[in-house]
This record gives sequence, structure tokens and C-alpha cells, in this order.
Amino acid sequence: MKPRLRIRQWMIIGMLIVIVMPRLLFELSDLLDRYVFESSLYERQQAGLAEAIRNVNESNAAQWTDSDWQASLQSTAKQAGIGIVLQDGSGREIVLAGPIGTEESATRQINIVEQGELQGKALIFLPQRKSEVATVCAIIAAIAAILFIAWKIGQVVVKPLEAMSAAARRIADGDLDFHLPESSVLEVTTVRSAFHAMGSSLRESLIRESELQEERRFFIGAIAHDLRTPLFMLRGCLAWLEKGKTDNPEKTARYLSICTKKAESLERLVSDLFSFTKLESIEQTLRPEPVVPGRLFADLAEEYSPVAKAKGAEIHFEGDVQRGDITVQGDSHLLRRAVSNLLDNAIRHTPAGGTTTFAWHLEDGRIVFTIEDTGPGIEVQDLPHVFEPFYRGDPSRNSESGGVGLGLTIARRIIRAHKGDLSVRNRSLSGGAIFTGWVPLTIGPLTNLN
Repeated sequence: MKPRLRIRQWMIIGMLIVIVMPRLLFELSDLLDRYVFESSLYERQQAGLAEAIRNVNESNAAQWTDSDWQASLQSTAKQAGIGIVLQDGSGREIVLAGPIGTEESATRQINIVEQGELQGKALIFLPQRKSEVATVCAIIAAIAAILFIAWKIGQVVVKPLEAMSAAARRIADGDLDFHLPESSVLEVTTVRSAFHAMGSSLRESLIRESELQEERRFFIGAIAHDLRTPLFMLRGCLAWLEKGKTDNPEKTARYLSICTKKAESLERLVSDLFSFTKLESIEQTLRPEPVVPGRLFADLAEEYSPVAKAKGAEIHFEGDVQRGDITVQGDSHLLRRAVSNLLDNAIRHTPAGGTTTFAWHLEDGRIVFTIEDTGPGIEVQDLPHVFEPFYRGDPSRNSESGGVGLGLTIARRIIRAHKGDLSVRNRSLSGGAIFTGWVPLTIGPLTNLN
């Protein structure tokens, strides 16, 4: 992973590059110019400086006025390209040779003192070097540093920001297929990550919305199909009764019975559709509370016992009602709804004289319950699909028996929202379906039902 720095740190590094690089290159070029390109001049100046110092030290102030000695000193100064000024004790100039400057800028100063008195003073000047090569290199280094920093800023800041701007316009146009360049600036990387996360979230939302639209279209089609049949039969029976075309009390009773059944079918249909729509709502969440499963199961078995008896069947309940110490954290209303859907499904497919067995027990920290009927069972090829919305593979599981194939879907989603699961299998080849569900005693944070 590339090291990432904050933009302030990059600014400090950039300023240091602009300040240090030209100065460093200037000094390197100056040294190269002095000791490589102009080494002979430097050596000649150093040799002339040494000879001038030796001549002054070996002389006395009286010799400084000698014309031959002065000529020799001036010749040395000229050949070496240095400046020499000799002054007497009062500061009057005696000899002046070569380029000179102020006394404060003298490279060397030699004082001649005799018997405690200043007899003379020699000032030696080395000319100030002006290296054009070093100056040009420093300017080039400054320009290169500025260009490098501008290029780097373009790569790590400007280019990603331009890409983000383009991505924002593409998002506004509905195009979520974009990729932003990486950056070594921490702030830009953070914004880049946020953009990619936003793009992924929007893509998932669009996919989910497309799936919901498709499911909604299928949902509306299923509603139209499942409402049409009972409404058509109900309308036909009522039309016959309204016209009074039958004087037979038995036929009249039979038509009224059909109307009643169709009305009940419509009521169950609308109830299932409403429950499914509510279950799909994003705002719908679980409301956890302590639930005693033994008591809840016993109450449901008692409630559905008259329904089974009305069909000439019965419910056989197996469970310990006294186990009040066993509790789970869950939504009691939704758990009741899930088990009710399973019991309703089992009773509807249990023939007269049959039995629906409802049992529960504690197993490995889980509440396990089973609902078994003695009906025709489920075709093997339909078993993997019984929990899918609107699925009715078996002709016996149709809108004539009530519902639109949502009851089992609702039950499984509720159980799974409680961190459990629901499965189905046939009791035997001769028939009978067994639904097995479980929820853990401790389920932790509850999940959304979607």
C-alpha cells in the first residue's frame, strides 16, 4: 500500500523541495566548478596567496618602500589574480596591487609590530568568485522543483478531484459505472473511498429496486389471478340467487355455502397479501420481549382445535406446558403469526378423520417444534420451492383452499428473522408433510424482516 500523507504534510514537503533543492544544487555546482573546471585558477590563487604572505612576513616595514620589492610583490599579485594593500603605521597606503575591497572584506591581514609599535599592515584580497554554472543550475533546479510539485499535485489532487467531479455528473445522469484514480493524499483517498462506497450502495439499491419492481409486477399479476376466480364464482352464485332461478332449498343452501366459502377465501387472500406487504416494508422491525414458547404453542393448539374439529379432524399437541422457565427473546406477535400460518396450512391439508400433530421440545439450546399433517404430502420436485412467494406446485394447494402461497413464505421469514430456520419434508411416500422449525434461546440482536 502506498504511504498516504495529509495535504498539509505534502505542502511542507513541497516547500522544502523548492527551498533546499536549488541551494543544494548551487553548492554542488559551485564545488564542481571550483575544484574541477577552474581548479588551475584556484591553485594559482592559493599559491600566490601563500607567496605573498611569505614575502610580507620575511620583510620589514622599511623594505616596503623599496621599488624592486614592490615590483616583485605586484608581479606576484598580478599572476595570482589577488589584491594586496600595504599600509604604514599611520594607515597611509604604501603599495596597492590587484583587485581590492574594504578592510573588513580582506581575506588575510598581517600586522608588522616592532618594539611594541605598529610599523605596518598588509591586507590581502582574494577576488569573489561568481560561478555562472552554479547560478544556472540553481535556476534550473528551482524550475524543475516547481514543475515536479505541480505535476505531483496534478496526479494526487487535481486528477482525482476532476475524476470525482466527472463521476458526480455521471451519477446525476444515472450512470454508476465509474472508477476513481488512487491518490497518496489522505483526504483525497478518504473522499475516493466514500465515492466508491456510495456508488456500490447506489448500485445495490438500483438492483434491489429492479428486483422489487419485478416482484411487484408479479405480485400484481398474482393478485389479479387469485382474486378473479373466487370473485367470478361468488358473482355467479349471487346472480342465480338474485334472479330466484332456484326454488329448491337444498340448492339455495348449497349456493349460499359456496358464497360463504368464497368470501372466506377472499378474506384469507386479502389477509395474506396485507401481511406479506407489511412484512416487505423496510420500517417493519421486530419488537423483542421475553416469550414462553410452551405457553404460546399450547394457546395456538387450543385456538385451532375447533377449526380442525369443524373439518372432522383433530389436533394432537405434545409439549410440557409447565416449562415456564424456558423463554426466548422474540416478537411474540410475529412468532404467533408464523406458527399460525403453519397450523392453518396443516389443517387445510388434513382430510376428515386425519390428525395434525403439533409438538415441541428443547434441544441443544434451541426450541424445536414440528407440525405434521396426514394430508397428501408435497411432491418431491415441489419441496425446494414451497417457501417461495406465490408458489403452488401441487394442484391441491390452490386458491380454492385459500391463500396465494404466501403463508409459508411469511412463516419462514419470521423464523429466520429470529436467527432460526424452517424446513419441510414428507413423512413418508404415502403422504403427510412435516414442517420443522427452531429458534435459539439466546438470539442476540434481532434482524430486520427484509
